[in-house]
This record gives sequence, C-alpha cells and structure tokens, in this order.
Amino acid sequence: MSLDTVMNASLTSPEKAVNALVLMGGGARTAYQVGVLRAIGSILGLQTPSQKAFPFQLLIGTSAGALNAAFLAGHASQGLSAFDLLADFWSAIRSSDVYRLQVSPWISVSKFATALSLSKHAREHGAILDNLPLVDTLHRAISRPGIESALANGSLHALAVTASSYTSGVHWTFCHMAHDDPANAWMRPGRRSEFTPVTIDHLMASSALPFLFPATPLWVDGHQEFFGDGSMRQISPLSSALHLGARRVLVVGVGQPERSGLAAGVNRPVSPGPTLGGIAGHVMASVFHDTLQADVEQARRVTQTLKQIPRAEAAALPYRSVDVLAIQPSRSLDALAQSHTLELPKATRSALGGLGMLKGGGGLASYLLFEPGFVQSLIAMGESDTFARKAELLAFFGDT
Repeated sequence: MSLDTVMNASLTSPEKAVNALVLMGGGARTAYQVGVLRAIGSILGLQTPSQKAFPFQLLIGTSAGALNAAFLAGHASQGLSAFDLLADFWSAIRSSDVYRLQVSPWISVSKFATALSLSKHAREHGAILDNLPLVDTLHRAISRPGIESALANGSLHALAVTASSYTSGVHWTFCHMAHDDPANAWMRPGRRSEFTPVTIDHLMASSALPFLFPATPLWVDGHQEFFGDGSMRQISPLSSALHLGARRVLVVGVGQPERSGLAAGVNRPVSPGPTLGGIAGHVMASVFHDTLQADVEQARRVTQTLKQIPRAEAAALPYRSVDVLAIQPSRSLDALAQSHTLELPKATRSALGGLGMLKGGGGLASYLLFEPGFVQSLIAMGESDTFARKAELLAFFGDT
C-alpha cells in the first residue's frame, strides 16, 4: 500500500467511522471466514443486545472471499443474522455444488490415462475442472434484490470484488454503490476500478482458481477481456477499502503460521524433495496469501506514524489514520485438509491422487474440499480464534 493510496482515499473519506470487511481468497479454506464472522456476530450481539445492525458498511472480497462478501451484501439488511445465514449456506454446500471433473473410466487403473484425460480437458477448457455447478449455486445463493435493498436503505455503502485480467495483466476492482459514479473510479499502476452492479459473472471471474477453473470473460473499457482469480497480482489487498473511505478495516485471511509438509524441523526425516502436490500447494499459497501481511504491516506503520504527529500538524496533512485488524488461522490448514482428503469426490481424489497431487501436506486439497467435515472444522477454528481475540474486537468496533 502506497502513501499515494492513503492520500487520495483521504480526500473523499467521511468524517464518521466507516467499517470495512475485507475477505481474502482461498477456495474451500474460506469457510474459516464463516466461523470468524459468526463469532463476531455473537460477540457484538451479546455486547449490545438491542443493537443488531450490520456492523460493516463496506464489503470487499477476493476469490471465494468475494462470494462470501456478495452473500453477506444480499442479507446486510437483516443485521447480525446475516452471519448465521452465511454459516447455513456453507453447511449445506458440497464439492458437487462448486465443480465437477470428467475423466476417463480407466482413471483408477492407469496414471497415463488419467494424465491424458486431464490434459485433454485442460486444452479444451483452459482448466482441469468444470466450475459450471458454481454458476447455479451462486444464482440460488446471491440475492441481487437484497444487495440493492441494502445499498438503498443504508445498511451497506458499497460492495466490491476483484479479478485479475489474463488479457492485460491489470488487476480490476468492480464496485457497486447505491449510485454508481464513474468519477469515483481510480487508476494505479497495474490496478483499476469500475463502478458497476456486481454480477454472477464478476463473482465467477474473481473466484476462477488458476489452472483449476476456466477464465471468465468480462467487458471492461468497451472490450472483452478474460479474467481469473482476483488474488493473482493483488499487490495491495487493502487499497480498495481505503479508496472507498474505510476508517477501520477488518481483514480475514486464510493463510497459516506454517505450511504443513514444507517447513524444516529438527526431527523431520530427510526428504528427497517436494512432491507435485507440495509444489502445487506452495504455488497456491503464494498466489493467495503472501501479500496480505505485508500490506497490513504497511497500513499499520502509516497509521502509527500519523498518530505520533501533533494533532494540529496532522490535521493539515492530506493523510488519515486507519485502524486495521487482521485475523488468520492459528493452525495449519494444510494439515487439517490432509486428514479430510478422503471426503473429496471419488473422481477428483482418484485423478489428482493418481498423479501425486494430493501428497505433500494437503495444500492443494484444502482449496477443493467443499465437504462437511473440512468445512465444519474450519468454521470451528474460525470461531475459536475469534473468541480468543474478543477484547481486540470490542476495541476495534468501539461505538459501532
């Protein structure tokens, strides 16, 4: 995050506190966010039982985090109960609601046939998996009328989702407000925005996991470009929140303190090297998580510097402080996924397992495990991690 972003965002920032929720991507791992949000709903509901209003005015999502953001936007008018509804949605979802894999009937007996089948599908569709089931799931789950109602009645100020253009390499943020004004759009090196209603196509583009899901075409600047997962090339995950006027930002990532299977240890046996699955998990982790902490730390440094400047001098500067609170898993999601690998659909498990892509700590599996055991374990972890930081959260929300 640059000082230029902080300065330009401050020019249109409202005086009152605006809370932004930033939800990062990570496929099935984003079920962790559900536990975090349900715990926040419980904490705020108990703290102020008479105040059940939705606590975030800005919802910003990337990849599967964009799906969670859009779902919440559709139910923001219902206040804190939106978090419980999101949990109900995730409790009912299955991998078959998100993707399918069509492979040769010889998949269980021949790795060569498996590789040939997956290669053929990838050449024809640009990806290993077919994510058309997700289109139907989103049409049923995302309430477009609910989003418009929340924006109109003030429960929500803006919904924003991000996607990365394979065509131009530009990282786009698509924002929707009650009154979309093109004049509010921003342009930075490698990053642009557009104010427009968020559609299912935007969500499909934002959540198109590289290599796994096919690209989605979108129209930008009067021409068509092909988009993939918004986590790619996302060098400043918090910038959209600042551009939209956030004064307090809660960001929920799905990274982890250590990637199971790749870290060195004193008693770890000598390995001949990483497996194909371990490399795939490492690449996916780099796509989804490696920029978040740096951006959070930068925002905190800027804020801390501004707070140390005398108030009179600070008031004359074109900057403002922003409170940032980040929540991420306290334990390895790779290791958790490894214990739930058998829940994967049989075809997916056989195909990827036959190629050795499920070995190496469960990294790749963790993005595809939209199954009850893994999902509920993530939700429970999210709740536990959040309740452990109750005091920080209450201080963060203050007079919300």
